[in-house]
Amino acid sequence: MTSTPVPGGSSAPPSPAGAHAPDGVLKRDFTLRATFSLAFAFISPIIALYAIFALGLGTAGASFWWAFPIVLVGQFLVALTLGELSSRWPEEGGLYQWSRRMLGRTYGWVTGWAYVWTLIALMVATAYAASPFLAGVFGNDDPSTVLRLVIALGFVAVATLANVVGRRPLQIFVLVSIGCELIGSVVIGTILLVFHRENSLSDLFTGVAGGSGSFAFGPFLAAVAIVGWAFIGFESAADVAEEVEEPEKNVPKALIVSLVFVACIVMYAGLALILAIPNLPAVLSGEVSDPIAATLSAELGSWIVKPMFLVVSTGFCAGMVAVGAAVSRVVFAMSRERQLPAATFMSRLSPREGLPVNAILVTSAVSAVVLIGAVAVDLYDTLIALASGGFYIAFALPVFALLVTRARGRWEPGVFRLKGVLSVGVNVAAAAWLLFEVVNIAWPRAIGASWYVEWGCILMFALIALGGLITHRMVFGGRRGAAHAREAEGLGVGVAAD
Repeated sequence: MTSTPVPGGSSAPPSPAGAHAPDGVLKRDFTLRATFSLAFAFISPIIALYAIFALGLGTAGASFWWAFPIVLVGQFLVALTLGELSSRWPEEGGLYQWSRRMLGRTYGWVTGWAYVWTLIALMVATAYAASPFLAGVFGNDDPSTVLRLVIALGFVAVATLANVVGRRPLQIFVLVSIGCELIGSVVIGTILLVFHRENSLSDLFTGVAGGSGSFAFGPFLAAVAIVGWAFIGFESAADVAEEVEEPEKNVPKALIVSLVFVACIVMYAGLALILAIPNLPAVLSGEVSDPIAATLSAELGSWIVKPMFLVVSTGFCAGMVAVGAAVSRVVFAMSRERQLPAATFMSRLSPREGLPVNAILVTSAVSAVVLIGAVAVDLYDTLIALASGGFYIAFALPVFALLVTRARGRWEPGVFRLKGVLSVGVNVAAAAWLLFEVVNIAWPRAIGASWYVEWGCILMFALIALGGLITHRMVFGGRRGAAHAREAEGLGVGVAAD
């Protein structure tokens, strides 16, 4: 497939919706509904709940459910703040672009680098987490590590194909997956809640001591860290901003509404599952390894398990497609401004669809390599920690940059804005929440695992930082890098130069 680079590495204006994409120009093919759907698929109620349900119960008992509303409040503050930023600068690459605009090229580069590797870690973690569900569809309830790896690589390949073929097929696939998400979460949740309640609301305050332990603050903080995984990805609506109709209005709406909508579904389905567990003490004591499958089988019959596994697999796959779209757009945006190695190659767009196909293929290839490596050296658990903690760092960088920009008196809001003191208050509260959650997630708790797993989040951050220093030196260390830096600065870094 031939493609055309963006002239001069600068940001060319996207073409009107439905038009044939001129060379090197993105097309505005995402409506508000399509943008919301992409963010919805990224957050994914199924991924948000099914990936952490057993871990949450094992950590804090049924009381872990209360971590959902707490994390939602914190993330809602973040979404409001990012909504203001996305309206001010509706540009491809979201978090990276906002940081660059406010505090300059280097700060923006750090944000983009951290965000890209967080997304890649999430892609890998999601693919591997999805593999046993798909294996279960075919009757293999205990797949080997090699089989799980093969299935996970298959998920990566499908996600890549869905992103390469075009925006319309991508949108259709995402819409179909949302239907599966609603069936797996809302419909099944309602059936369990109405017809199969086994426990009372008082059990939501139950700890882990054989089903009779009381609420404990320490385990609950760990539950808040775990649930932090559930409400990430809403910012992906901003990663495709230059492909969205009226992005200064539609991106903030999609960003905020997708978070709230998914969070409500997750809390509803989570509540239904907890109240329907037939033997809660056995689950809390660790005797039941998969409480979701056990609950569905006991309450609805064993026949429901395989169809539900298929629904779950579809939800995971849709989430990976959305993650792939997001990470490729961030890589494209950084490459367009000559911020990464092989920038010319990765900033090319396909002539017909105006898609960053090269960036999609490169990020998918890197994800596959990381997946193989993580499974080979047993670092999968550390990738989960990175995928969760990395998002909160990536969120924190532009949120704190906005505080600095406000202090300098250089903040000018866009179409979507909060009024006066409310805007500042939300910004401060969002920054405080993100700082707390970064520390809470990265804290090396004693969980009985290997030391490198318990310290995994901090170790992975250090490794990515080291890789970032080396890469930054490669890009900006020589004369050519300096020229590229001057070119990138000429794009209008900073509020005053915008």
